[in-house]
Amino acid sequence: MQAICKVPVSPMRAGSSHRAEMVSQLLFGELVEILESTDDWVRIKSVADNYEGWCQPAHIMVVNEKLVVHAPVYASDWINPVMVDEEIMWVPYGSRMDLIVQPPLTAELFYRGNRLQPVELTSSILLEYAMKYINTAYLWGGRSVFGVDCSGLSQQVFRMAGIFIPRDAYQQALQGDSVGMLEEAQAGDLAFFDNEEGRITHVGILISEQAIIHSSGMVRIDVIDDKGIIHSDTGKRTHKLHSIRRFL
Repeated sequence: MQAICKVPVSPMRAGSSHRAEMVSQLLFGELVEILESTDDWVRIKSVADNYEGWCQPAHIMVVNEKLVVHAPVYASDWINPVMVDEEIMWVPYGSRMDLIVQPPLTAELFYRGNRLQPVELTSSILLEYAMKYINTAYLWGGRSVFGVDCSGLSQQVFRMAGIFIPRDAYQQALQGDSVGMLEEAQAGDLAFFDNEEGRITHVGILISEQAIIHSSGMVRIDVIDDKGIIHSDTGKRTHKLHSIRRFL
């Protein structure tokens, strides 16, 4: 059974409890499959990336007729107006708008805002999408301009550009084409960083071979060299470079 997210942002939790870890989020208009349900919780799988978690039934709208999935359409402003039974609701940048225009949903939902226009994908377009998140607070599991983690930022920016990559940094690091050295990197490449055990724990989007936009404390631009990230304000090294992957 399919459903779409009908609230601006819905937490996806590791278990059927408000105390369970938030592992990701659904944004308004995103499509999910319902895997199982209880009176208070629903276990779902995101159709876009197969990520699984638990959410509240009040956050999703069950679709009895199978929706036709074409090229996704995304809301383009930082917040965007949706009419819900003639009352306004504000949904975040990157919310999905193409599914709610289909007959099963149009009776209850109507989008009044702007949409990202189809363009030829370039690194400058990708970075333009990313820059809208600047100063957004870091939030573990977050995927919106209200709060985003490092891999949520890269996934959402690439998704709006038409490139679908997995949810977590270690999964993203297995995709794309390897770039041997930072000096060979291009704007729009993803840089990955590991901890002392060699486990990939962070990802950011390269602006150039000297600068990176990433979510660490907040979404910010920092200096990068062949050893890793240097905090632009403190001068301290914060992340150790592991690898670079190219998706464009």
